[in-house]
Formats: sequence, C-alpha cells, structure tokens
Amino acid sequence: MTGILGTGSYLPEHEVGNEELAARFGVTPEWITGKTAIRTRRYAAPGEAASDLAAHAAERALTDAGLTAADIDHLVLATSTGDHIVPQTSTVVQAAIGAHRANCLDVNVACSGFVHALVTARGLLALQPGGRALVIATDVWSRFTDPHDRSTAVLLGDGAGAAVLGEVPAPLGFLGHLLRGHGADRRLLVVDAGGSRLPASSETVAGTRHTLRMIGREVTAFAHSVVPREIGELLSSQGLAPQDIDHFVPHQANGVLLDKLVATLGLRDNAAHRTVERYGNTGSASIAVTLDEANRAGVLREGELVLLSGFGGGMAHGSTLLRWHQGAPA
Repeated sequence: MTGILGTGSYLPEHEVGNEELAARFGVTPEWITGKTAIRTRRYAAPGEAASDLAAHAAERALTDAGLTAADIDHLVLATSTGDHIVPQTSTVVQAAIGAHRANCLDVNVACSGFVHALVTARGLLALQPGGRALVIATDVWSRFTDPHDRSTAVLLGDGAGAAVLGEVPAPLGFLGHLLRGHGADRRLLVVDAGGSRLPASSETVAGTRHTLRMIGREVTAFAHSVVPREIGELLSSQGLAPQDIDHFVPHQANGVLLDKLVATLGLRDNAAHRTVERYGNTGSASIAVTLDEANRAGVLREGELVLLSGFGGGMAHGSTLLRWHQGAPA
C-alpha cells in the first residue's frame, strides 16, 4: 500500500492583516472577517518565488519522513503560479534540494492541485514498488492578484506544503480517489493573459489581464452543489458514510464557505481542519499546509480515516481517502 510517510509546510514571514486591506477597500476589518473568516494571510518576500517556498516545505517533509532528497524517485509539484512557463517549477525545486534521481513534473489544477498530484504520484509508485515520491503544492497568488479587486485580494495568500509518499503496512495508506473536471464552468476562475491564446503585451498588462478574476457567487454555488455530491460518490465506493470520517482536510477557500460545506456533508463534530483564518486561501498549497499542521499537532492517529478534498479553478474537484500511517517508512 502507498501512504504518506511525512509532511512539511512553509509560510512566508510577511503577514498582512485585515486592517491593511480594509483601509485600501474602504471597509472595516470586521467586514472582511465576517465575509471570509480570514484574519490574516502571508505574502512572499520580493525575490521569493513559488520554488523557494516549495523547497522549504519539501525539506521539512523529508525530515519528517526520515529520508533525504536522494531517496526520492518522483517529484510531483502542484502550482498555478510557477516560476516560469518553461522550465517546470519541479525541476527548479529538484536542483534546490538535491533530488537528482527524481523524475520531475508539474500539475496545474489550481486549488485541487495537491490532491491531483497525490493521485498522480500514487499511480507512478504503483509502477515502481518500493519507490518514493515527493509531492509538493506551492502558490504565490499575491503576484497574480489585482490589489484593487476586493473579491480576490482579501482571500488569497502565499504558501507551500509537501508530503512524502511510499510503502506503508496494509491496510493503511490510500484507499481511493475521485478526480473530476467541470470545464464548462472554467470561466468562474480565470487568469486571461500570458498563455498562447492571449500572449503578454503592453495592453494585457495595462488591463490587468494577468491577474485572477473570479465570479464569487457561482464559485460558492459550485462548492455547495458539486463537491458534496462527488465526495458522496467516493465514500459510497468505499462502503463508507460521512460519519465514518475522522479527519476532513478541505481546500481552505473561504471560512464561511467551509462552515456551510461541512454542515452539508454531515461530517462528525470537529472532523474538519482549518488554517484559513491565519493563512487565507493559499491555492493548491492550502490542503497540504493544513494537513501538515494537523500532523505536527499529533491529532492524526494510526488507522484513522482522513479525507482530503480540493475544489476550484478549472473548474475541478479532487478528493482522496486514506487510512493514516503514523511512524517510520515500511
């Protein structure tokens, strides 16, 4: 069985509180908290890129797993805000941490990227018994947010999280997953410019076409309608019910949205883990960061059922279920 051997995360030092954003948008800090439950978020320092955050998180995950970068066979990195269009950011991280044996690939599925990267790594390890994979999620959304767009600027922050995958004793480890795209709704979250359809130009820069645009009400509707239905499909495929889940680690999109999502899912009391209040929405990194904090707090027990669920840009949804392994690699 493939499971998680260790986790790590990294948040930039610069903290941006609601007071600073409230003054910019002519609202109160309490208004932001009431709409999002977010009190503060982190921004990368000048010169600090997605790969820098990723490398810090990766090294912490390797230490937690009792491994070194030289032990890694596959490095799968989820990001929508990578260092470059080419090369892939995973190769930048590979060089930074010394994972010179590793196959490197990037996954861009926005806020569900960490789950998609986990499933991708699990598939690669199924073809290589005894192998190990380093899965990293990193985003620097502060560089792709219009500072004058209240709907996104109050939500987004920067961060990175990582997990090391390898063999664990049965019946622990990953049990199943559900990945699904909803491309007809792709307009709900989009960065228009910078790709082959609308290359960068002075006009696209002047028009802030390189920043994220979101139709917030419809994104919320997607989360409340599609995500519970598809999580239900995954649980049913494993013969499980929501009350069987010990730990739910969702994408930290918006704290108010999460409250309603947890209620709709019918999870047991205190099953949901949250970091959104302190870090905001860190994109693909949010699940990985939250999982690491739960792991380091010692609340994840051997054999407990952990449900990870990401949803957002694409639109896309990905959930995966595992029985937690607490200890050294098998």
